[in-house]
Amino acid sequence: MSDITRRDSLRLLAGGAALMGLGGATISQNLMAETLDADGNEKSALIVVDVQNDFVPGGSLAVGGGHEVVPIINALSKHFKNVVITQDWHNPGHASFASSYPGKKPFETTELFYGTQVLWPDHCVQGTKGAELVDGLDIPHAQLIIRKGFHPDIDSYSGFFEADQKTPTGLQNYLKERGITTLYVVGLATDFCVAWTAMDGVKSGFTVSVIEDATRAIDLNGSLANAWNAMETKGVARIQSSKVLA
Repeated sequence: MSDITRRDSLRLLAGGAALMGLGGATISQNLMAETLDADGNEKSALIVVDVQNDFVPGGSLAVGGGHEVVPIINALSKHFKNVVITQDWHNPGHASFASSYPGKKPFETTELFYGTQVLWPDHCVQGTKGAELVDGLDIPHAQLIIRKGFHPDIDSYSGFFEADQKTPTGLQNYLKERGITTLYVVGLATDFCVAWTAMDGVKSGFTVSVIEDATRAIDLNGSLANAWNAMETKGVARIQSSKVLA
């Protein structure tokens, strides 16, 4: 996907309009379910996206029901030898914060060098309680934490690339060097960081499923429906945790 297309799709996702220009073949969800083999598979990895205090009730950018994913993710993690956690990790005064722009309010937008940026409440600031992983998230065998969004002038939804779609986090090379080919994505929020991580996973050459009941959404102006449409178009499968836990 071109940078312009990705920027436009991000803007439209936030605004609730239909996502445009998301080419790519759709992978059959039934086929994905039939070939699910996460348990004990050295080539599969669970990607746990941004299960942090600021994204659960009581946090500064709380996702409704965000805390509900924790026990599901804990149960899922026991079926994977390979687990990676992503963590939003913003500088104070980050370019994605509404507070960085006099007169701007959360959920308004501004133009940055890479395109239209949704402005968020201050969240997941480095070293704060809000940036910490949620208490109760119990995945002691997770091998890697990828921190993203620490470049002060670039936001980051995806676990693979910052929002400029050029700056890598290192996740792609890590997974490929480990010989991992199949990803199962869970966490917060479905329509932003989970969706972009899943789509960039496909773009990076992996087979990707999002485990729907192990995610929760912000659903900003229809962004949840738009995100699922975008993921399906890009070839991301949509499954339930029962496919892994059975």
